Amino acid sequence: MISEEEQVVVSVVRDFVERDVRPSARELEHGNTYPAELIDRMKQLGIYGLAIAEEHGGTRVSAECFAMVTEELARGWMSLAGAMGGHTVVATLLGKFGTDDQRAAYLPRMATGEIRATMALTEPAGGSDLAHLATNATRDGDHWVINGAKTWITNARRAGVIALLCRTDRDAQPPHNGISVLLVDAETPGLTIGRDLPKLGYKGVESCEVFLDDCRVPATAVLGGEPGHGFAQMMSGLEIGRIQVAARATGVAKAALDDALAYARQRETFGKPIWQHQSVGNLLADMATQYSAARQLLLHAARVHDSGARSDLEAGMAKLFASEAAMKITVDAIRVHGGYGYSTEFDVERYFRDAPLMIVGEGTNEIQRGVIARQLIARDGL
Repeated sequence: MISEEEQVVVSVVRDFVERDVRPSARELEHGNTYPAELIDRMKQLGIYGLAIAEEHGGTRVSAECFAMVTEELARGWMSLAGAMGGHTVVATLLGKFGTDDQRAAYLPRMATGEIRATMALTEPAGGSDLAHLATNATRDGDHWVINGAKTWITNARRAGVIALLCRTDRDAQPPHNGISVLLVDAETPGLTIGRDLPKLGYKGVESCEVFLDDCRVPATAVLGGEPGHGFAQMMSGLEIGRIQVAARATGVAKAALDDALAYARQRETFGKPIWQHQSVGNLLADMATQYSAARQLLLHAARVHDSGARSDLEAGMAKLFASEAAMKITVDAIRVHGGYGYSTEFDVERYFRDAPLMIVGEGTNEIQRGVIARQLIARDGL
């Protein structure tokens, strides 16, 4: 259970979602409009500092509390939860692996939202195969010179720093031993943000191409100060990242379930509310059961993470199940709404377009199944 102080944090975010987010989300999403005012309000509420220790100006909360906050944001508009997802992973990486100088340089400004951070993993030809990156960095005196390309980098255009996963030793065996995380400031010469990629959903926040052409960063830009540890560092950071994606999925699922329940109460056919028709009632029962199961997996993964134990198995399970449940629940919400569910005047069509991101983002669900299977063997079961 989260503490009373953390309950207040969740409550404040819930009030923000009800007061400011839900009334404006539909218009912003349909216009693919960057939610500048909502992002500023999130900064004022301290949301960008929830993964940062007090000594660096943040108000770090438990993973369980963070999951609940993310769920609330996604319940209002999934794009807002995405606008702080990569930022939180980078903050976690800096807090866990960063040098004292790196923490001092970035974390205080990240805590206030003065600068936002994102991570750059995916490559045009690489997808989820992070161990075989093509983006590379070559040592040149006191600098690393980076060349390569990344894609689907959310918040890249507005990030102040990018945690870039790249190869710093092409001859390392196994290949992942030659990978490092480099902290690349947004204004670094040779770093170019390309086009905003068109998307089915997840509107309002940008997902971009990123190009690095002889991009020079100081040798001190290596996360932790020593190259060759980036793959393990990023895999550790992605545990909280996958918990966050699972929380986004449960938030979208909760919004769809809530809207379906409300509509089923007020919509009447054949002289009675439609929830009393067995076919609709069965849909609602299944939706609620799937959401409840997904949320329990999410909170379990967060609690394991809070215990200090490795949580890639639990985070992978939560991400896998919650994202698939969100996809099913959002489709069924459209079924409950009937023809209105296909109308852009109702929010359920937006939930349906947002839900697939969680299936393919932060490692596809096919990748998650592989992670889960390997950990089951490594741990000799659950």
